[in-house]
Amino acid sequence: MRLLLDTHVFLALIEERLVALPDAVERLLKDPRSEYYLSAAGVWEIAFQSRLGKLNLTPRLGSLPELLDGLGIQVVAIHERHAVATVEPEPATRDPFDRILLAQCQVEGLRLITVDRALASHPMAAKAD
Repeated sequence: MRLLLDTHVFLALIEERLVALPDAVERLLKDPRSEYYLSAAGVWEIAFQSRLGKLNLTPRLGSLPELLDGLGIQVVAIHERHAVATVEPEPATRDPFDRILLAQCQVEGLRLITVDRALASHPMAAKAD
């Protein structure tokens, strides 16, 4: 399965706090058959929150690109196709970060791993077997 990690899940992964995630999410992250992706929006959100002092990262912010490579996580750039995509069904959120993640899932054939209640029940959210 091709899985797009939301920011919260990615941070739990790099901070080694997987036990804080629901069991279903942890199973998805440990599935060796899956490919993992992170949106450029997530990278930007992490950088923004870190620079504001609202997020204390264990790894240095500047080391994120190498960390992603080392974990085998590919970054999904935001393209115009994502910006204009109409997500169906309409998500229960107006948050632009959430909407771009769902649009990327729709356009790129990904499933979203999230613990966000507004997104977890969406058809594009990944479900553990």
